[in-house]
Amino acid sequence: MKYATSRWYIQQMTAPALINRNAMSFASRTSQMWRDNDGTLNKITWAETGAIVKELSAGLIDMGIEKGDRVAIMCNTSPQWMWCDNAILCAGGVTVCIYPTLSETEIEFILSDSGTRVVFAEDGEILAKMKRVIDGSDKLKIEALIAMADNSAADDAIDLAALRKRGGQLLVKDPFAFENRWRSVEFSDNMTIVYTSGTTGMPKGATHTHFSYSAANCRSCTHTPEAFDDEVMMSFLPMSHTYERQCGHGTNLMTGMPIAYSSPKTLLDDLQIFKPTIFMSVPRIYERVYIAMRDQAAKSPVKNFLFNAAMNTGLKVVEAHTDKDGYINAAVDVDLAAESGPWLRFKYRLFDRLIFKKVREALGGRLRWVVSAAGSLPADLCKTFLAMGVRIMEGYGATETWNEVNVNPLTKILPGTVGPLAGSGIQGRVAEDGEWQVKGNNLFSGYWNNPEATREAFTEDGFYKTGDIVEVNPDGYVKIVDRKKGLLVLDTGKNVPSARIESMFSLSSYIDIVVPIGSDRKFVTALVVPNFDAFIQYYESKGIDIDRDSLEYSDEGSAPVCIRVGQDFIEKEEFKSIISNEIEKVNNDLESYEKIKKFHTLNYKFTPESGELTPTLKVKRRVVLDAFMDEIEEMYK
Repeated sequence: MKYATSRWYIQQMTAPALINRNAMSFASRTSQMWRDNDGTLNKITWAETGAIVKELSAGLIDMGIEKGDRVAIMCNTSPQWMWCDNAILCAGGVTVCIYPTLSETEIEFILSDSGTRVVFAEDGEILAKMKRVIDGSDKLKIEALIAMADNSAADDAIDLAALRKRGGQLLVKDPFAFENRWRSVEFSDNMTIVYTSGTTGMPKGATHTHFSYSAANCRSCTHTPEAFDDEVMMSFLPMSHTYERQCGHGTNLMTGMPIAYSSPKTLLDDLQIFKPTIFMSVPRIYERVYIAMRDQAAKSPVKNFLFNAAMNTGLKVVEAHTDKDGYINAAVDVDLAAESGPWLRFKYRLFDRLIFKKVREALGGRLRWVVSAAGSLPADLCKTFLAMGVRIMEGYGATETWNEVNVNPLTKILPGTVGPLAGSGIQGRVAEDGEWQVKGNNLFSGYWNNPEATREAFTEDGFYKTGDIVEVNPDGYVKIVDRKKGLLVLDTGKNVPSARIESMFSLSSYIDIVVPIGSDRKFVTALVVPNFDAFIQYYESKGIDIDRDSLEYSDEGSAPVCIRVGQDFIEKEEFKSIISNEIEKVNNDLESYEKIKKFHTLNYKFTPESGELTPTLKVKRRVVLDAFMDEIEEMYK
C-alpha cells in the first residue's frame, strides 16, 4: 500500500531534525534490522533508535563535545555506525569518516588534519590499531576512545553502554541538554568531513554542511521511484563513503523505511533473511554476480544450454522493448515482454520461470530496483540484468557532490550512459577540454584545511570540476569517457581512454582487473590481475598439479577467495595461453593504437586491505604505478 500522500516525505531538514522527526512520527515502525555474529536476529523501531541516539549524544555533550568539534568513526557498516553518526550530529559535532582498511599513516593524517577530539572504534582489533596510531604520534590530541562493540573496551576506553549511561545521567540533571543542542544545529553548520579515496595522491577532506546533505536527500528521493510501506533497504557498502551513507541511509531516513545491515561475507544469506526491495552497489558486485551465475551454469552441459538460451531470449526481449534511439522504459510497473511477439513472449515467460525467477529469488525475491554507482556499469551488463528482471538505476557523482549529479531514470534508461542531470536544482556543462562541470546545493563547501585545493576544485563562477571527460547526447544523457588523469596520452599524440579498456574485461572469467599504461609512451601496456579461483577450477578440471601450499585465501565473501599464488601458478603454459587469449579478444575490438602490446601478470589480487583498491573497489592508479615501476619499465625496454 502506498503512503497516503505521494512523496510527502521529501522535506528540507538538518540531520538532527531528520532523526528526531522519525523517532516521533514513525515511532512504532521498524527502523533497523541486523544479525549478531552468532546469527541472532535483531529488530528495533524508530523510537528505540531515537532513544539510543539521544543517550549517546547526551553522553558526548557530557564529555564536553561542543558544536563544531570533530569526532571520528572507524567502523565497518553496522547499525552502531548509524547510531554514533547521528549522536555526533545531534550534539552539533562534525563526523570524520575513517575506513577500517586504511593504513596507520593515513589514519594519523586524517586525525591530525581534522583535529579530531574523540574516536569511535568498532571493536578490540580496530581499537588496538587506533591506539598504536595515537601512541606513536605527537601530533594528535585524542581525548577519548569509545569501543562500539560490546565488551571490547580496554582500560583506557569506554563502550557504548557506558556512554549511554553517562548520557542518561546528564538528562536526569538537565532534561533539555539534548533537545537544546540538536535544535541549535543550522543548515550552514558543518556536518561531516569525508576524506577522498586518494586514487592519485594524498586524501583531501571534503566538507559537507547540513544544507548540502538535505539537498542531496531531497534530490535522491525526487528521482527514485515512490517509496512503499513494505520497503526494506539493505546496506552492505562502506558507510564511511558518501554513497552508502547518503544514497542509502539518507534516503532511508527521509522515507522512514527499515534498513537491514549486511556485509560481503554474509550477503547471500542476508538477502534470503531480510528480502530487501532496494540496495546500493558498485559495478564490480554486479559483474561478480553475473560471472558466478554464468560459471556455475557452465559446469553442466544442460544447465549451460538453458542459461545461454534464457539469456539470448531475455536480451531479445530487452531489444524489442528498446526504442529507436536506444532508450528503455524499465519502470517498476512495466512488463518488459509486453511488446515482444507471441512466440518470443512465450519463450521469455518459460525461461523466466526456469531461470530468471531463481536468480531473483537468490537476491531475496522482492527487489523492485537497485542502484549502481562509483564506477561505470557496462551497457551489456545493464541489459543482462534487465533481461533477468532486475532493474538497475545507474548514477554518477562524487564525494564532493554528495553523490549523484546524473542518473538514468528507470522510465528512460540509456545503457552505457549515466543519464541526464539528476534534478532541476543541478546544473551541468562541458568545458573546452571535455571535462564535466556541475553546480548545485548538494556541493561540498570545500576541502578541510586546504584552501588551495578548494580553489583548484571550482571554476570562477562556482562550478565543481569533476575531473571526468564526458560526451553528452542531444537529450542531455552523459557518457563517461575517462578520468581526466586516467586518459592515456601516447607520445604520438593519440588519446587512449583507459576506462574503456578496463571495462572491456569486466565480464572476463579469468581476468579480474587490468590497469592500462601508456601516457608519454609509444604504445599501451597493462598490468593484469588474474581471477585465481577461476584458474584453480580450470587446473582441477584438467588434472594439472599446483603448489597448494603457496596459495593464500581471504574471506572476502561467502566463500574463501584466493588472493595470492606461487610463481609456478602463473608460469604454466596453460595460464599464459588463457591470459593472452583474453587480452587478444579485447584487442580485436580496439583501434590499433589502443591495443595492449605487452602485459605483466601479477601473482596477487588487489584488495582495499593491501592498499591498491579504494573501499568502493576502484584502483588507486598512483599506488599501483609506483609499486610496479620496475615491471612497467621492463615492458618498454
